[in-house]
Amino acid sequence: MEARTATPQDLSHVFDHLAERISQEHAKAGETGSKAHEKLLMDLREGRGHALLDGNKTLAVITWHEEDGIAYTSFAADEEFFSAKSVRFCKRHIQKIQQLCGNIPIRSISWSKHPDVDRWFAVIGFQKVEQDEKSSTFELPANRV
Repeated sequence: MEARTATPQDLSHVFDHLAERISQEHAKAGETGSKAHEKLLMDLREGRGHALLDGNKTLAVITWHEEDGIAYTSFAADEEFFSAKSVRFCKRHIQKIQQLCGNIPIRSISWSKHPDVDRWFAVIGFQKVEQDEKSSTFELPANRV
């Protein structure tokens, strides 16, 4: 797998093949598909988004924005993305995103109730910092280089 700067076309491709689990997460977060698409597109337009590829196929788009010294991620993927190979790739790639953000903490909010979500985030390096009945917030601590 590899990553490159995402384009609006990458985002459209992912949303055309969006995994049902991602659609459900967007709905649980109170976002329509078009609202979630627009949110990610805004980050892309500001140069804060990567397409995650397997060969020539775009499997996912991850974006981020900074707020109060924390980088918050947004994410969309097709079903093919969800594999051990992708989790291993994301462990390395999230560190690159963190470097681009000045090594500040990165937070990701998950509305998924999939039994492996906590384990996936832990493998990537995140710690669960908050949980309620609807969502879990995970944080990759600041990298003090």
